Amino acid sequence: MPTTVGNKEGLVPEASTSRVVIDLDVPGPTISRHLYGHFAEHLGRCIYGGFYVGEDSPIPNEGGIRLDVVEALRALDIPNLRWPGGCFADEYHWRDGVGPKADRPSMVNTHWGNVEENNHFGTHEFMALCELLGAAPYVNGNVGSGTVREMSEWVEYLTRDGDSPMVRLRKANGRDDPWRVPFWGIGNEAWGCGGNQRAEAYADLARQYSTFLRDHGDNKLYRIAAGASDDDLAWTEALLKAVSCLGCGREPNNIFQAISIHYYTVAGTWEQKGSATDFNLDDYYQTLRKAQGIERIISAHSALMDAYDPDRKIGLVLDEWGTWWDVEPGTNPGFLYQQNAMRDALVAGVHFDVFHRHAERLVMANIAQTVNVLQAMLLTDADGGLVRTPTYHVFEMNKGHQDAVAVPTHVVEQPLYDSMELVSASASVKDGRGLVSVSNLDPVAPLDVVLDLRGAAVREAAGRLLTASKPQAYNTVDLAAVAPVPLAVEPEPRGLRVTLPPHSFATVSLVL
Repeated sequence: MPTTVGNKEGLVPEASTSRVVIDLDVPGPTISRHLYGHFAEHLGRCIYGGFYVGEDSPIPNEGGIRLDVVEALRALDIPNLRWPGGCFADEYHWRDGVGPKADRPSMVNTHWGNVEENNHFGTHEFMALCELLGAAPYVNGNVGSGTVREMSEWVEYLTRDGDSPMVRLRKANGRDDPWRVPFWGIGNEAWGCGGNQRAEAYADLARQYSTFLRDHGDNKLYRIAAGASDDDLAWTEALLKAVSCLGCGREPNNIFQAISIHYYTVAGTWEQKGSATDFNLDDYYQTLRKAQGIERIISAHSALMDAYDPDRKIGLVLDEWGTWWDVEPGTNPGFLYQQNAMRDALVAGVHFDVFHRHAERLVMANIAQTVNVLQAMLLTDADGGLVRTPTYHVFEMNKGHQDAVAVPTHVVEQPLYDSMELVSASASVKDGRGLVSVSNLDPVAPLDVVLDLRGAAVREAAGRLLTASKPQAYNTVDLAAVAPVPLAVEPEPRGLRVTLPPHSFATVSLVL
């Protein structure tokens, strides 16, 4: 470990060293592709100007859906998309967003900017978007201001075949065949913007709503109860008590199939979160330390769930995660538009390593959000510009982990900064291939990494690297300052060796 790790005097540090032991022949849980899910809320320019520009836009589109956004996201193998919120979901009434656009009533988006919502992007547009993306729809229903009947009829409208009132309405609106919509959220953040409810009161509502969300035909619903923020274990326990009992030895009632949690990486305070691009080394370390906290959060909820559900019939869903900074100067504070720097990419890499380790319980995750909001994949402008952010590239480089088998990965040697680990790694295997992800979180020192590969012979290896001149670097329409480049991979008696620059993320693909 170099003595100059984290120095602020501009000294050139020596390289740190690390050894990562990977047991390629010890299969762990399957890493569900749905851990690489996304989130699109009616918030700022995520929908309007992001995904949707309208059919009359000069920007190439299909039915108003922006095609360059679709093309960029398809390259990520995007597995699912959560919509319409978020907080917006609990004030959204789906019937306002179907039928001829000219007849759709407008509403005020009271949560995000107090702007008027014309409902031109509704159920049919969302389903068309999912079809273009090849993504499974994750519809978040309205518990906060809606009714059981309203959500039940939405399920019927989307998924039922044959003849019924909602089927006739769907056909009148131009869609004969039902869609497959597996994922349904039972409200959102019921402890806050979703109704300021008590845990026990919401748990009863989750049971009630879930009961009336029916499986129609062969469309089987995966019902997700709105869970806790951060480490609010009491909320999770209330939901578990609603379907199971502690130590009783029976399976949980199959009323809802998953419980969600939310966790944001906020380095400052909620009032002053800090800048996405103007930060110092202390801010950097605090951010990555907070990102590493997701391990503790998932571990705590998982342990509690194991007590009530030892056979892991109920899934854990992290359907909002990511960095949250102060909005860019001059933008609407309610639109949550922020830049996306190399630091954000490292936050994503750390999260995915944790997700892979917990894939037996964690079944889905959704970054907040996909376009133009918070830790976005893409940033767009009204002139047709599109930016792939550093976080986008982590998703693309890591897509080989989707539906692969996690294998044990142990960082046995690594540098530390004030007890903070500076190396993050995970690995998986699938179809005779392996993928290793590793991050050097040291902002100033390079890292020599030995990949100690055990249990399988490696016939070929290729590396890719994501880094930048500084952790504050970000991409614009005119300059892609952060983009993947080839990484040299050298043979080593224990396996392979790579050298990572400061603040960098890398993947090494293996042919076994």
